Amino acid sequence: MPAPGGRSARVPGNTGGGLGLALEAVRPDNQRRMPPRRAGLAFIFVTLLLDTLGFGLLIPVGPHLVRELQGGTEGDAAQIVGYLGATYAIMLFLFAPVLGALSDRFGRRPVLLVSMFGSGLDYVAMALVPSVGWLFVTRVLNGLTGASMTAASAYIADVTPPEKRAAGFGIVGAAFGLGFVLGPLLGGLLGHYDIRWPFYAAAVITMANWLYGLLVLPESLPPERRRSAAGFRWNPARALAILGRQPFVLFIALALFLLNLAQFALHSTWVFYTGHRYGWGPREVGWSLLAVGLGAALVQGGLARRIIPKLGERRSVLTGFVVGGLAYLGYGLASEGWMIYLVIALASLGGIAMPACQSLVTKCVRGDEQGQVQGALTSVQSLANIGGPLLGSQVFAWSIASERAAPWPGLVFFVCAGVAALALGVALHALRAAHIQR
Repeated sequence: MPAPGGRSARVPGNTGGGLGLALEAVRPDNQRRMPPRRAGLAFIFVTLLLDTLGFGLLIPVGPHLVRELQGGTEGDAAQIVGYLGATYAIMLFLFAPVLGALSDRFGRRPVLLVSMFGSGLDYVAMALVPSVGWLFVTRVLNGLTGASMTAASAYIADVTPPEKRAAGFGIVGAAFGLGFVLGPLLGGLLGHYDIRWPFYAAAVITMANWLYGLLVLPESLPPERRRSAAGFRWNPARALAILGRQPFVLFIALALFLLNLAQFALHSTWVFYTGHRYGWGPREVGWSLLAVGLGAALVQGGLARRIIPKLGERRSVLTGFVVGGLAYLGYGLASEGWMIYLVIALASLGGIAMPACQSLVTKCVRGDEQGQVQGALTSVQSLANIGGPLLGSQVFAWSIASERAAPWPGLVFFVCAGVAALALGVALHALRAAHIQR
């Protein structure tokens, strides 16, 4: 359910060009030489919490802004929202591996700062757009710098030992969960009075997040562990090729692609679906996403650290995939709005899959490739973000079209359940082929 006094001299041998100089400018000497610290997890938690809070503010009101600017039917607005999501995802697909590679070359901190600053500017632009066409421009710009998750995941891999990475990635899930506790709720409340207010609020929160990172966040990747200039690559295709070096990583990436395809199809239709079937407005949607955030924070921030070590990473991955598929069936079958909350409670337990997957992947690659691998995984996720909104919006628009003898708005979630079943099959094959028993 419903995506973050310096040096300006060129690094000797740097092939990064202008963006490389910009990254150097936001990395002071004392931060460049700071060794990784466990305290960095707390900084990343706060960074992602505020970043998600800013994003979550927009979920209840984004579709309503499209309808205000464009007009047309509910189905027309749903399709435009799907195209906007796909535009952002295409840019993320092209540039996430590059920004991940930049974090391997220059460090995680400067990439995080550039990403957050770009997101803050994008929110202001979204609040001021006069037409849907300009909304597409903002999605392009935000996709260029949308690498906060990439650098944050690599940061966690830098500062946690392999045996504790599942718990570390669970903390990331908790940050996102807490962000969705307050974000959609505040967005729904603000949007009830003016649908553009949440965009301004998101900009303020994100820029405060950027300032916090600029002043407080330490660097996690020391100079001796960074990728050399000779090993640095700008080409997104070459960055993605790193997934093919390890068959296990490649199949897990495919499983995550399918799982995210279903998830983004849900994201793109949630506001329309709940409004059409249950008559929910921004406030009701905000309350439902509040429940999602609470569940994610509880499971990934606390229970995951207990469940994953007991079940093992293999069983945690499979259990999470199964629970996710059942949750999609529940959403499609829920005949009353209150039933959604029961399904949300079930779906929250599926959150153990993602940190377990990420932990397994980080154990298969070298330290100076973590950023590139996380960027490649983010890029795979962005491919799902291209297809998911298009799939979800088209299926939903077809299922409620006026020519349908009997509208079936829950059809989109049954399709999502089928995609999640495919993801489970791929994940099971990957784990068996790698002989992972726990």
